[in-house]
Amino acid sequence: MRFIILALFTLVPFLFNLTACAATVPPQTLQSASKTSQASAELADARLQAIVARDWQNRMRNNPRAPSGKGPLWPDVSKAHEHKVAARKRATLKALHEIDPARLSPSNQLTWRLLEYQLQDAIAGAAYDAAAQGLITQLWGPQLMSTRIKQMNFSSLEDYQHWLKRLQAFDDYMDRFIERLQQAVNHGITQPEAVMQRVPGEIAANLVDDPTASAFYAPFEHMPDTIPAAKQTELRAAAKKAVAQGVLPAYRRLLDFFNNIYLPNARDKIGVSSLPGGREYYRYLVRHYTTTDMTPEQVHELGLKLVAQIHARMKNVFDEIGFQGSYQDFLHYLRTDPKFYYTDPDRLLEAYRAATKRVDPNLTKVLGTWLLPRVPYGVRPIPAALAPNTYPAYSVPPSRDGRVAGYVGVNLYKPETRPKYAIQVLMCHEGRPGHQLQIPVANQLKNLPKFRRFAYYNAFGEGWALYAETLCDTLGLYDNPYEEFGYLNYQMWRAVRLVVDTGIHYHGWSRERAVSYMQENTALANQNIQTEVDRYIIWPGQALSYMIGERTILSLRKEAKAKLGDQYSLRAFDNVVIGQGSLPMAVLKDVVHRWIERTLSGMPADQLPYAGEPRSLGGTMNSPSTGDNCSNETVMQSANGDANSRRRSAFAVDGAVLSNPTTLQVSYSAGYEPCVGKLGRVEVEQTSSTVTITLHRIRPPESEQPQMCPHYRVLKWVEVRLAKPLGDRKIIDGSSGREVAPGKGGPSAFEP
Repeated sequence: MRFIILALFTLVPFLFNLTACAATVPPQTLQSASKTSQASAELADARLQAIVARDWQNRMRNNPRAPSGKGPLWPDVSKAHEHKVAARKRATLKALHEIDPARLSPSNQLTWRLLEYQLQDAIAGAAYDAAAQGLITQLWGPQLMSTRIKQMNFSSLEDYQHWLKRLQAFDDYMDRFIERLQQAVNHGITQPEAVMQRVPGEIAANLVDDPTASAFYAPFEHMPDTIPAAKQTELRAAAKKAVAQGVLPAYRRLLDFFNNIYLPNARDKIGVSSLPGGREYYRYLVRHYTTTDMTPEQVHELGLKLVAQIHARMKNVFDEIGFQGSYQDFLHYLRTDPKFYYTDPDRLLEAYRAATKRVDPNLTKVLGTWLLPRVPYGVRPIPAALAPNTYPAYSVPPSRDGRVAGYVGVNLYKPETRPKYAIQVLMCHEGRPGHQLQIPVANQLKNLPKFRRFAYYNAFGEGWALYAETLCDTLGLYDNPYEEFGYLNYQMWRAVRLVVDTGIHYHGWSRERAVSYMQENTALANQNIQTEVDRYIIWPGQALSYMIGERTILSLRKEAKAKLGDQYSLRAFDNVVIGQGSLPMAVLKDVVHRWIERTLSGMPADQLPYAGEPRSLGGTMNSPSTGDNCSNETVMQSANGDANSRRRSAFAVDGAVLSNPTTLQVSYSAGYEPCVGKLGRVEVEQTSSTVTITLHRIRPPESEQPQMCPHYRVLKWVEVRLAKPLGDRKIIDGSSGREVAPGKGGPSAFEP
C-alpha cells in the first residue's frame, strides 16, 4: 500500500488544502486516502483547526484590539455578556472533547491540550461572582485608557476613522461600565476603600478644559501627509467634538459615581476572602496564576522556606561588602545613603536605557539567533498621572502585527527611591532577556495558532522574566557586590510575595503586617513597598506566579543538565522553553522532558519538540502559506520512476524517531539550498514488514546555482504520519535501500 504525504513545514493544513489544490493532485494518489486511518487522522487535525479558528473569532468579537473594524469599539462589560461567553466556551469545550487527541499529530495534540486548559480555566473562573471586584483598580480601568493610546498604530486614514468612531461611542461605554460597577456594589463586591483612594486622582487627570489638550485627541495633532489636508481638518473637528461632548462628560460622571457611590461602599477588609465566596475564589486564583494545583497553604510555606534560603545567600554578599553593623542596619544604609540614588529623573532615565544596551551583545549566548525577536523596543517614562500608584517599571509588548514597537515604562517618580543597584536587574526583567524577548518571540511563531502565539500564562511569562534576571547573573552583568545584592534582593522580593499575598488573602493579614514583613526582609524602598502591597491587595494571586514559574524553569534546567551531560547547552534549553510560546507549568515540563528524551535518542539538540515546522540553524521563522500555496514543494504528487532516479533526486534519511506509534520524526542532512536543492515531497511505501521513506528534493536549475558552494550541512527533520502503528516493521531509506534503526539515527548517505 502506497501513500504520498506532505513534508509538514507548518501545522497540518485543513486536509492539506485539497480543495484549493485539487487540480494539481494526480487522481491515483488520492484513490484510497479517505479509506485509511491516516485520512481519519488528517480529518481529526482539520476538525481541531476549525474549532481553534472559530474559538479565536469568538474571542475577537469582544476585543477592541482586533484589527480595525473586526472587533467591538469598546468591551462589553455586562453580566449578560459574561454568561454568553461562558456558555460559548462550554460549547467549544464539548466540541473539543469529541476529538480523540491520540488521533492528532504531535503539534496538534499540544494545541488540543492548551485549548482545553484555557477553556476549563476560563469556565472555572467565570463561576465566581467575586471576580467583579477586579473591574476597576488603581492599576487598570477606563480611567487609565489614555496611557495606552501611544501604543496604538495611527498610519492610515482608516486608523484615524476607527479611533474617531471609538471616541464617539465612549460616552455609551462609560454608562455601561458605571452600571456594571453599580451591580457589583449592590452585591457587596468591591475593592478595599483604603487602596481605592488612589483612583479619584487618576480619573480627574483625564479632565481638561480644552478638548484638544486631551490625550484622546492627541493622535489627531500629527497626521500623515497621505491624508488630504481637508480630510485632516474634518477629522480634527469631529474628534474635538467627540472629546468635548462625549469623553470629558463621561469621565465627570465616573468621578461623581466613584466619590459618591463606590468609595462609601468599598469594603473595609483587604483580603479577597472577606467577599462572598472569596475564600474558594482565592484558592482558584492560586491555581490560575501558578498554573499548578498548589494550595494557599503550600504556597505560604514555600515562601517562608525560600525567604530563609535567600537570606543566607544575601548574607554572603553582605559579608563580602564588609559592612559594619547588623543586616537591618545595612538595609537602612541602602535605603537612605544618597550615593545609591539619582536626584535627577533624566539621569535615572539615561541609566535605565544604558542598562538595556548592556544586555544586547549577550543575547546570542542564551538564545538561538533564529529565535531572537525581529521587533525592537525602547525605554520611556511612565506617565506622571500613573507613576505614583504603579510599579518601578513595566513592559508593554509590541503590537501583534509588529507595526508598533514595544517599550519598557520606567518610573521616574521620586528618583531618590529608585536605587542604582537595582537598575540592571530591573531592565533584565522588563526588557531583554525578559518580557521584551519572550513575548515578541511568541508573537512571531507564525507556525502556531494565534491563541497560542498571543497566550499569556502568568507563571510562564513572569517566571521567564524572573529567570531572565538569573540569566543576566550568568552573563556577568551584575559586576559589583551591590548589583549582586540587588539581584538577590529581587529574588527575595518575589519570595516574600508568596508569604504576603497568601497572608493577606487567606490568612487575614492586615496591610500594616504585610508592609512590615517586606521592610524586614527586603531592601526595597518604602515608596516601592507601599505601592507593591497595595498591588497585591487589589490583584490577589498574581504575585505568586513569578517565583513559582522561575523555580519550575530552573528545576527543569537542572534536570536537563544532569541527564544530557555534554549534549546540554544553555542556548538549546532556552530555545525549547520559549520556542512553543507561553505554556502552563505542567505542559512546559512535558515539552522539556520530550526534548530531553529526543536529544538522548539521537535527534539534534536544536530541534523543538512538537514544533509545527522544522527548527534548525538553517530553517526560517516564516511558514509557507496554508491557504493557497500549491507549489510543487507542498502538494502531494505521484512518485513514479525507478530506484536509480529516486536516489539521484532524494535526500538520505539520517535517522527516524517515533514520537507516537503512528508518527516518525525523520531527520536528513541538507546543504546550501541554491547548490543542492530543497525538500519537495515525502514518499512513504508501507507493507506488512517495511516502511520505505523517500525524501524527494527539488534541485535548482543550473542557471541559478552559484559558482562557489559552501561545504556545510544542517540536520533538518520532517514529520511522517503512518497509516498504522510502526510495530516491528523495518524502516528503509528509499534513496539507498539501507535500514534505519528507529530511535537511533545513522551515518549520512547525503549525495552532494
